[in-house]
Amino acid sequence: MPPTARDEALPRHGGHGPPGATPRNPAPGAQPTGAPPLALGPVALIAGATAALLLLTAGRFGYFSDELYFLAAGRHPAWGYADQPPLLPLLAHALDTASPGSLTWLRAPAAAVTALGVLTTALTTRELGGRRAAQTAAAGAYAVSPVMLQMGHLLITATLDIFLTTVTVWLLVRWVRTRRDRLLPLAALTAAVSLQVKFLSAAFWAVLLVALLLSGPRALLRRPLLWASAAGALLTAVPGLLWQARHGWPQLAMASVISREVTADEGGRALFLPTVLSAAGLAGAVLLCVGLGRLLVTRPARPYRFLGLTFAGLCACYLLAGGRPYYVAGLFPVLWAAGTTGLQALRPTRPRLWATGLAYALSAALAVQVLPVYPVHRLTGRSADRLAMESVGWPDLAASVARVYRGLPPDRRRRALLLTDRYDQAGALDRFGPALGLPRPYSGHRGYWYLGRPADDTAPVVFVGADARYLRRFFTSVHRRGTVTNAQGVHNLNWGAPIWVCAGERGPWRTLWPRFSHLDADSAKR
Repeated sequence: MPPTARDEALPRHGGHGPPGATPRNPAPGAQPTGAPPLALGPVALIAGATAALLLLTAGRFGYFSDELYFLAAGRHPAWGYADQPPLLPLLAHALDTASPGSLTWLRAPAAAVTALGVLTTALTTRELGGRRAAQTAAAGAYAVSPVMLQMGHLLITATLDIFLTTVTVWLLVRWVRTRRDRLLPLAALTAAVSLQVKFLSAAFWAVLLVALLLSGPRALLRRPLLWASAAGALLTAVPGLLWQARHGWPQLAMASVISREVTADEGGRALFLPTVLSAAGLAGAVLLCVGLGRLLVTRPARPYRFLGLTFAGLCACYLLAGGRPYYVAGLFPVLWAAGTTGLQALRPTRPRLWATGLAYALSAALAVQVLPVYPVHRLTGRSADRLAMESVGWPDLAASVARVYRGLPPDRRRRALLLTDRYDQAGALDRFGPALGLPRPYSGHRGYWYLGRPADDTAPVVFVGADARYLRRFFTSVHRRGTVTNAQGVHNLNWGAPIWVCAGERGPWRTLWPRFSHLDADSAKR
């Protein structure tokens, strides 16, 4: 079926194309409107400065909890894991193998994709008709966004997911302007990689499809290459889906756990939208609102309205489902691009330039505080410090456990087993324990439970976390022998965690281990 005239309408001067561009010939086969020149110099400077800042701070404090888990999971290769696809664990393991124990090397890909995200945001702005100043402003909004800097500091699923969504949206915006179908396999490739990073990326495509059906351009949905490419992307997810099916779909069970955590620790639904705006940053929040309004309301941006609807739809879905606010951050760049492109028509008076410069300077000053640029003793427990606080004290945790372990009689120590209540505690023991002579740790928490169970001939058990009442479900003898602290005195989640010595298993591990499986962060509260 041939595309309709409305579907095939492309940006032009007087519409939503770049001012000064050559008007497009409406005849079939005509070349699309050209895009403005790329502001390569200032954008590259912003991207380089962002990467440098992230690399300079990458080695401060310590591993984040998810990074420890990925390092441990990567040593147990599988087609899938309980709470994420296989790409991040395998990547983390490969990086650590290349440079063992190097935080800077482990986090270098995060810094790289964040810098590339700055460039991709400028390219998206260019596709929307943004001139050099608009491209620079949008790229700057990416660089001073707290969520982009925070995720760029860590090698976690959100880091790659945000970047891959940013690239996908740029390819879609470029397709709308140029109608070059060779862009569609590239978009499918980013989707395939996204599905190996985070299953939740499927929600973006589902909402995007609805938005395209509602607002067009429906010509995109009639491209055979789109559906062929989509089928290829879905095929790459089959091994992971089969793994989930064989193990009872643990990823689906995580949705309710995350919803409870958001309600308990992040303010729940009432703070979802305010947190989205704060994640965008001071300047970014203004541009986000301007860009969203432009995409949803103005006539020049009508061909790209589906992206504004996608953002609004994803916000609604995660608001109702109790998702985390940063799940929508991958669509921030196109909103910033639309916002700066819409504002470029304003005359650049001196007061406006001063106000813009001040907004970006304040944004940068606030955003940089999410990075470990300050002494560790300044950690206070405020929301901006939470990720940093949970990056402190892992070697101390291992040392605390080692003291209890060495206190066992030699004959019992040789058979002793390490268990933890949380997956990050097990990850820390897996990372720092071997140098202290500790055996392999186990945990029933989330994905770590799937990494293997203890052998039936192991005893006694040194257990980190939980409480005596919980542990007596599994052991006849439970005695506290230590407490987790850290040299920095940071009162994070591990501070004060008990270390127990347990004996007298109430059955073989092959029957006990299924009962240890739990998704909640604290088994003692179950």
